[in-house]
Order: sequence, then C-alpha cells, then structure tokens
Amino acid sequence: MISPTHSPADNRRTLAHLPGPIVLVGAGKMGGALLQGWLALGLDPKTIAVAEPQPSPEIAALAARGLRLNPENTSGAAAIVVAVKPQIAPEALPRLAAALAPDTVLVSIMAGRPLAFLAQLLGPQAALVRAMPNTPAAIGRGITVAVANAQVSAAQRELVQALLAAVGAVEWIADETLMDAVTAVSGSGPAYVFLLAEALAQAGVAAGLPPDLAARLARETVAGAGELLHRSPLDPATLRQNVTSPGGTTAAALEVLMGPGGFQELLTRAVAAAARRGRELAG
Repeated sequence: MISPTHSPADNRRTLAHLPGPIVLVGAGKMGGALLQGWLALGLDPKTIAVAEPQPSPEIAALAARGLRLNPENTSGAAAIVVAVKPQIAPEALPRLAAALAPDTVLVSIMAGRPLAFLAQLLGPQAALVRAMPNTPAAIGRGITVAVANAQVSAAQRELVQALLAAVGAVEWIADETLMDAVTAVSGSGPAYVFLLAEALAQAGVAAGLPPDLAARLARETVAGAGELLHRSPLDPATLRQNVTSPGGTTAAALEVLMGPGGFQELLTRAVAAAARRGRELAG
C-alpha cells in the first residue's frame, strides 16, 4: 500500500500550474462529478476539454465560459481522464492513442479494465493510471483507489492525485490484483449501505411502523451514523459498542446480526462474489 502524501493545498497548487489541458472523455455521472470537483477547486474551464456526445445542459453552458466541448484535436493534454462504459473501451481508446504525448498521463476509471488491457490499445510506453472511484464522489465524499504503471512519473502521479482528490479521498496501491477487492468493497459498497437503509425501513414496517415514518427513520439513521463514523476518531467496533448496553435492545438485535449466518458472513460472501465477478469481467 502506498500512503497518500498530498494535502488539499498541494492539490490546488498542482492544478494551478498545469503543463497542458485536461481532457475528460465521457461526462456521465462519474465524469460529471469529476468535472464539477475540478471547477470547485478553481480549475479554469478554458483548461478543460470534454468529449461527450450527449452533454448535459450544465456542461453545454460551460462552453460559454471557455470549456472546449467535443474538440476535434485533443493533443498536448497533460492528462486524459477516460470515464466511459468499459464495453466501449475497445472503440474509444484507440482514438486517443494519437493524442497521447510523451508527457501525457491517461487515467481510466473504467471498471474491470486492467492496465495491461489499456497498454495493449494505447502502446507499451503510455503512462497509465487505473482508478476506481465510488458514487459519493457526486457530493465530494467519494473514495478512489488508484494504481499506476511503471511509465507514470512522480509529477504525473501528483497531477492524477490532484484530479482524483477533487471528489474525495484517494488511496494508492502498488499491487493491481487488489483492484477486484477494492471494487467489491468501496466501488460497490454504497449499494450495500443503501440496501441497509432499504431493509431497515422494511423491517420497521414489519414491526408496525407506518411506511413513510419507517423510511425517514431508516434514512436519517444510516446517514447520521455514517456522518458520525466520518467525524469520530473512534473505530467502528468502538462506536458500535458505545451504542450497545449489556442486555438491552441493541444487544438483542446484534445477537441476531452477529450470530451464525449473520451480517458478517453475508457481507463476506457478497464482497467475495463481487470480486469474483470483477475478475470474470477483466477476462
């Protein structure tokens, strides 16, 4: 594991001294979140080019501020961030090969596409980073795990760090084989949390609560507990223990959730299934 060493001030400074434009290929939910994060950090729209066949009204409006929308020429970019669906990668990536200058770094946030796949389409000398963000990036609270190939320089890595940190925390790893587990934990993880809120509301209805009240209680409880976890220096086990009085109601519930076939066993199986599927998709 490679620990992050960049502060927010470092990231802002890096983006303020770009060696070339930033090209975003695909401006859907995740690409759009990255774009908004860059603009929030003060990146000048004139330094950004976006390739998106169906741009949102917000992105189209940025063209009036100097953002280049669907330009014919994207050569000379400092970084190209690829945020398209992995299914269209074989079609999209070869078109980018000509735009890769010796000092351009390409960042892929396509799930299931390893560095070897990218190098096969872009050439063995391409500086490549594979990254896996998650959907809380939409509110600047995501977490991204990234791995770089040997062609990525220290300066390029600093640039990628700054671009990814615009939407949340960033962790770097040296072993790409960990990415399937990363995807299963943090990439897919928000869905598990949303399922928890959904299931908690349904359990409240089964216990006799009106559906609208059960939904509000579950939503605010999950959101509030997540914020407490975010702000507290305590580990999750300690926070759980702080809620649990011996012989009380929470302890009765946890006996079920932590018993045989309970939450930990189910989640371990779920993460293993997601990681296995990731390996299958990567071929």
